Amino acid sequence: MSHPTTPGPVNRRSILLGGAAALGTTAVGGSALADGMSRRGAGTGRLVDPFTLGVASGDPLPGGVVLWTRLAPEPTAEDGKGGMPDRTVPVRWEVAEDETFTKIVQRGIAEAAPELGHSVHVEVDGLRPGAEYFYRFRVGDELSPAGRTRTAPAPGTLGELTMCFASCSHYGAGYFTAYRRMAEDEPGLILHLGDYQYEYPSSEDDVRTVLGPETRTLANYRQRHAQYKTDPDLQLAHATAPWLVVWDDHEAENNWADETPEEPQENWMKRRAAAFRAYYENMPLRSTSRPQGPDMQLYRRIQWGGLANFHMLDTRQYRHDQACGDGYNVECPERFAPNRSITGDRQEQWILDGFANTSARWDVLGQQVFFSQLDLTPGSGEGYNVDAWDGYVANRDRIAHAMGNSKVRNGVVLTGDVHRHWAAEIKDSHEHPDSRPVGTEFVTTSITSSGDGSDDTNRDVLDDNPHVKFYADRRGYVRTKFSGSRLRADYRVLPYVTRKGARTETAATFVVEDGDPTLHRA
Repeated sequence: MSHPTTPGPVNRRSILLGGAAALGTTAVGGSALADGMSRRGAGTGRLVDPFTLGVASGDPLPGGVVLWTRLAPEPTAEDGKGGMPDRTVPVRWEVAEDETFTKIVQRGIAEAAPELGHSVHVEVDGLRPGAEYFYRFRVGDELSPAGRTRTAPAPGTLGELTMCFASCSHYGAGYFTAYRRMAEDEPGLILHLGDYQYEYPSSEDDVRTVLGPETRTLANYRQRHAQYKTDPDLQLAHATAPWLVVWDDHEAENNWADETPEEPQENWMKRRAAAFRAYYENMPLRSTSRPQGPDMQLYRRIQWGGLANFHMLDTRQYRHDQACGDGYNVECPERFAPNRSITGDRQEQWILDGFANTSARWDVLGQQVFFSQLDLTPGSGEGYNVDAWDGYVANRDRIAHAMGNSKVRNGVVLTGDVHRHWAAEIKDSHEHPDSRPVGTEFVTTSITSSGDGSDDTNRDVLDDNPHVKFYADRRGYVRTKFSGSRLRADYRVLPYVTRKGARTETAATFVVEDGDPTLHRA
């Protein structure tokens, strides 16, 4: 693979949005991937295009960031080894201030070991706060795509941040066009709130074929993650900005709750350990999140200067099993039990401590399932999704009350899971509809899950939930802009995902003014 030098200045957008002709193999996008795959040979005894899964960065701090790649010349091999030999491979990495890598500020060597699927997690330190950087990897003569990242601003800094968040990307349900459109927005940060991949095997309704059986073993999970990572639209989104990731259920198995799987099965905890290990191997996470068997420290707090605290939650690993048989749209007195928890006691206290000690302009919970109360039964009856916070009412109300009665200046909850766009005002107590709002909730639809969607307005449910201000049944993501004076949220939608090439439009925009926890439609 040749690595031509680039004559003259290069437009930043060209490197990130497919400028392969200008930058050769350093460009991000589908061209370098396709070229490498066409050149892959068998039996040569050497690595050929080991970077088929792209690059990523994540968990930015004021002085550094995590840089990620995983070597896989045969990415979807059934054994989960990606065509790699059973030995450690040295990987060179470098970080530059410019996209042509003429101003390299750091470089080093990391080891890609078979024990972690030949993944690399480089925790770079000593960078400037609030700065943009470019990074890449090299194995032998093979050069990875380039990625763009940035460090968090210095403590106390306000400024502005464009941040996009997403959820629920089922490979078989459609094309990941929304990831590409997200990258085209050039955000400074991306949050993924769960269901990054799905455990199911392919079905006759799938738009794209999912490889392998239902994921149960480490090899299964590695193969599934690798198939997703070969998608050029997803690769582009990863290479555009640092990510903060948390899981929901499908990264392991649908609707799991701590040590309880959806259906009784042998070796659930062994399966969970395999899912956690593959998740770590394939995400730009710090070593503090490296799993220990079936346990993994995923909840964490990232400070974006003085502008925002991102409290990234884990609502799966510590929750009590869902109440009332894990029903949907059901009446369920059990959901009010005061000891029921979706966070676990330790994580709840961690959240409350974060609220008590914050000095940020915006405190943001990045989490998985619907936080606000949502009565799903139109008319006089009531019905709730007990897989969401409605199944853990006391836990939810303690956190909502603390949001409105602590040092939190502006409380925001970001949510995924439900494959629909929603916007809501969070009440101090949802059992008392006249109680004051203490924060706002923005729920993103899915990237692909549930297919193209419809123009249904869900008017009956909205009428029964006056604190809920918006609903849309299309695929897409949410684009936000944080500043010292306001938060703007644009609900981005695609008309279809079962075909390639859809463009995005904004279905609705809401503004939250500093100090006013209500939604204003722009």
